Amino acid sequence: MPWDPEVYNQFKEIRYQPFFDLMNLISEKGLRNCIDIGCGTGEQTKILSEKIKAASFLGIDSSEEMLSQSTKYKNDRLQFKLSTIEEFAASESKWDLIFSNAALQWSEDHKELFPKLISKLNQGGQFAVQMPFQKENVLNKILLEMVQEDPFVNFLEGFIRRSPLLEIDDYAKIMFDGGLSGITIFLKVYPIIAESEHSLYNFISGSSLIPYMERLDTEKQELFKLEYTKRIISQFEKFPAIYSFKRILLYGTKNNF
Repeated sequence: MPWDPEVYNQFKEIRYQPFFDLMNLISEKGLRNCIDIGCGTGEQTKILSEKIKAASFLGIDSSEEMLSQSTKYKNDRLQFKLSTIEEFAASESKWDLIFSNAALQWSEDHKELFPKLISKLNQGGQFAVQMPFQKENVLNKILLEMVQEDPFVNFLEGFIRRSPLLEIDDYAKIMFDGGLSGITIFLKVYPIIAESEHSLYNFISGSSLIPYMERLDTEKQELFKLEYTKRIISQFEKFPAIYSFKRILLYGTKNNF
């Protein structure tokens, strides 16, 4: 089950506010070459490039389906490339801005990955990352419970994708040890007002459900969806309901000494 830009963008307004919050942490001073890791369709990278007019931008993503939407945004300062986060981390390139909005949660071993990413900053470069704080989000908790129970544990042959996110203290230490100053880290709730259980199911179906659904045939997908929506109803009891969706935002600047 590949990424579907149309499904993902059903909640465009909800997904864009964290992007703007992250973008507003960035200083335009001294930025010349910038990268957006996990750029998706490229629309957010375009917005970022319009804010920082003196810089060139590269957006990378591992999804051909998402990147197929990016061609309309290309220009002399904005390019896109098919690449995994791990391939980028292993490259020799250096950057004035490493930006990533809601992408690094798909990569494993953040204790190894984040120092690699920070090491790719030029002196004075900026590091700006936002990720869903999955361990504390109710829909992710429901998902983790389900995939460890029958019959789904059998359907999935034991496959479980646990969130790779670390604790806030861990990210603070990694950023400090990586030579970042002006470290800013905060957890923010982005409330989603859901009219029904189907709204919440559709929200998570465009992201965290994908690795599971792609392992199931159509009949088992329907069983999974039915049980998942039942558990959403049990959790929220009545609708409209508020879903307190939590995200972590990280920002720092590479020391000039």
